Amino acid sequence: MDIGFRADLIVEQSVVVEIKSIETIAPVHPKVLLTYLRLSDKRVGLIINFNEVVLKNGIKRVVNNL
Repeated sequence: MDIGFRADLIVEQSVVVEIKSIETIAPVHPKVLLTYLRLSDKRVGLIINFNEVVLKNGIKRVVNNL
């Protein structure tokens, strides 16, 4: 997109993935991902935080209800 949106990953042109390595996922991170989903007209996004002992604890799913 030419409006400054730069996703970390887009999988199969349907899932936007934001990759983080932070202490905890702040409330602003899902909101930013939701904005990315709306701008790109996608339904599902994932925030993956690699700064977790168990990786599955660092995954958050965000859904755009359109």
